[in-house]
Amino acid sequence: MSGDRDLVYATVDGAELRLDVYRAPVAAAPVVVYLHGGGWSRGDRGAEAHRRQAPLAEHGVNVVSVDYRLAPGAVYPRQVHDVKGAVRWLRAHGGRLGLETGRLGVWGASAGAYLASLLALSPGDAELEGTVGGNLEQSSAVQAVVHWFGQADLAATAARSEVEARLLPFHFEADFLGGADPTGFSLLSRVTPDAPPFLIAHGDRDRIVPPSEGRALHDALVRAGASSRFELLGGAGHEDAAFDSPVHLATTAAWLRAVLS
Repeated sequence: MSGDRDLVYATVDGAELRLDVYRAPVAAAPVVVYLHGGGWSRGDRGAEAHRRQAPLAEHGVNVVSVDYRLAPGAVYPRQVHDVKGAVRWLRAHGGRLGLETGRLGVWGASAGAYLASLLALSPGDAELEGTVGGNLEQSSAVQAVVHWFGQADLAATAARSEVEARLLPFHFEADFLGGADPTGFSLLSRVTPDAPPFLIAHGDRDRIVPPSEGRALHDALVRAGASSRFELLGGAGHEDAAFDSPVHLATTAAWLRAVLS
C-alpha cells in the first residue's frame, strides 16, 4: 500500500501531531480523515491500519489517519482543535500530496466517531475551531461523516447504573471533559438541516455504547431534513471484527465515493 507516513501537521506544547496517508490504487480518489477510538485517552493513528485504514483505501478512498492529543493530559475542546487543524492542514497541503481535498469526509470509531461528528456539526464555531497547526485561511468543514459505534450524547452514556459503573467506569467521559458536567455535550443539539450526509453503523450487541446512541443521532438528522443512513450490524459488539469485514469496508467505501464525488 503506497502512502506517506509520519507527516507532522502541527506542533502543540512541544509535541508533534502526525498523520499517515493510505493511498487508493486509483487516480482522483476521494479523501476521508480517520479518527481512532480509545475513550479519548488511548490509541493511535496506526493501531488498526492493517485491518481498517489500508483495506478501505484498497476500495478506492484515500484514508488520512490522524493523531490527536489524549486525555487526561488534554481535555475538551483540545482534541476537537487538533482534528480541525488536521483538516485545515490537508486542505493547505493536498495539492503537493496529490490529494483532492476540496471535498473531504471524516470517519471515526467509538470516541473517534464522537469527535468526527462534532467536527462535522460545528462549522464556524470559534470555540471549537482553535488555531492548531495554523492554516486558518482554510476551511475545516467536511462533506461526509462515517460514524462507527460512537456516542451521541455524553450525558446519556454517563448515566450508568451502579453495576454498569463498576463494569465501565465514567472516567473516560470525565477525563475527556476535564470533570465538566456532561450535560450539554450532545451531538443531537448541534444537528441542523445543513449537516453533511452521515453513515452511522452500530452493532446490536454493543454493551459499551448502546446502539440507541447511533439511532438517536440518525433520527435527529432525519427529523432536521439532513441525509443519514443507519446500519445495525446483527450480532456485532463494540469494535467488532464485523465492521472490518471485506463486505462492510466495501460498502462504506462505496458510500464515501458516491457522496464525495
